[in-house]
Amino acid sequence: MDDQTIFSQDPWRILRIVSEFVTGFDKLRELGPSVSFFGSSTSTNRNSKFYLLTEEIAKKLAQNGFGIISGGGRSFMEAANKGAQEGGGKSCGLCIELPNEKPNQYIDSNFLLSYRHFFVRKVMFVKYTRGFIVMPGAFGTLNELTEALSLVHTHVIAQFPIILIGSEYWKGFLDWLKNVVIPFNELRPECLKLLTLTDDPDEVVRIISKHQLEIKHIENF
Repeated sequence: MDDQTIFSQDPWRILRIVSEFVTGFDKLRELGPSVSFFGSSTSTNRNSKFYLLTEEIAKKLAQNGFGIISGGGRSFMEAANKGAQEGGGKSCGLCIELPNEKPNQYIDSNFLLSYRHFFVRKVMFVKYTRGFIVMPGAFGTLNELTEALSLVHTHVIAQFPIILIGSEYWKGFLDWLKNVVIPFNELRPECLKLLTLTDDPDEVVRIISKHQLEIKHIENF
C-alpha cells in the first residue's frame, strides 16, 4: 500500500476519533466523582500482594461514593474493577484494542468502553477523575503516570492527588527524581509534592476524600 492510499484514509480516521471522544464523554459523565487506577495488566496471580491491595483500595473508595475507572484489562486493572463491584460502586473499564487485551469480567456493562486510540483513552482517564492511583507497572503505567504529572505540573489541568502504591516498587523512581533530575535543574524540589507514596488503603481514601471536599467547597463558593 503506497503513502497516498494510506493518507486517503485520514479523513475517515478523524471521524472514528471524534466518535470515540463523543461516546466516552457521553458515558463517563454518568460516573460521578471517580478515581482512575493504573498498573500492570500482565500479572496473573490473584493472590499477590498488589492485586489484593488494589482490590481493597478500590472497594473502600467505592464504599465512600467514588466510581472506579481502570484500563479494563487483567491483573491490577481487574482487581480495581472487582473492588468497585464489591464496594457497591460504579465499575468502568477503558479498554484498548490490542491482540492480547480482553475486558475483565468485573466491568459494569454500561461502563465498558473500547478504544483504538491511546490518546483518546488517556483523555478519558484524566477528564473525569478526582485522583490517580498508580500500582506497579511497566511502560504503559509510566506513560500514564508521567503524562498526568506533566499536565498537573504545567497547570494544563487542576492539581489532584497522584498516589503511588508500593514503597519497594516506586522508591527507586522517586530517588531518581530527587538525586538525579532535581540536581540537573530539570525539576524544582517542590515538584515532588505532586506525588504521594503509601501502602495504606485508608490513607488513600483520606487523601481522595479530602480533595473531593475541597473541590465541592470551590464549586459551591
